[in-house]
Amino acid sequence: MSVTTSTIEQTLLITIDRPPVNALDLDTVIALEQAFSAADRYAPQGVVLTGSGQVFSAGVDTRAFARYGRDQRHAMVLAITRMVARLLSIPSPVVAAVNGHALGGGFVLMLGCDYRIATDSESAKLGMTEAQAGIPFPAGPLEIIGHELAPELLRRLTLTSAVLNPHELLATRVMDALCRLEDIETRSLAAAKGLAAQPGFCAVKRQIRGPLAERVAALAASGQDAPLGEFG
Repeated sequence: MSVTTSTIEQTLLITIDRPPVNALDLDTVIALEQAFSAADRYAPQGVVLTGSGQVFSAGVDTRAFARYGRDQRHAMVLAITRMVARLLSIPSPVVAAVNGHALGGGFVLMLGCDYRIATDSESAKLGMTEAQAGIPFPAGPLEIIGHELAPELLRRLTLTSAVLNPHELLATRVMDALCRLEDIETRSLAAAKGLAAQPGFCAVKRQIRGPLAERVAALAASGQDAPLGEFG
């Protein structure tokens, strides 16, 4: 299994578990889509998304993607948008426990979460290196990064493939908190419960993040992606 789930006191812990760097192939993207879809039933006290080991996710598995034929590449692009649409549709709080590198699609998954806690490590690398990898953004992730990042930061991270550390992202307000690696799961579970304890959380989340969720859901439902031609 490339994605594992467990319930800890009514909080759903979803772990990307595809060593060594939790890269996303088609099977993992579909597994995440299914895990996010199930969160409505199993997460009254919120969701924590993390990676196994000391990596959140290195994003799309470029080696696997290069081996795919045209149809499989297109299936993966469309599955990525469906996956992030499911993430955004979760009504309860979703906390990213960023336990190491978060690159490309891993960075987008982090941005799709409502609250973000990262390891207090200057060696962790976070950014969107699609230009460097030669893989443009699918439609769903493109909506997320445009919504979540300030224009100057969006320009810098996407066009230069700049990689920042958690301290630098905390300064930009993209990250909400840092903690020791050994404490990150406990802190993230507590953050999810704290957010869920607010009586109006779900209603306010719909107001603030609902328009983004609706746009991405519409893209997913269309079964089309404008940049498909860029993926071979």
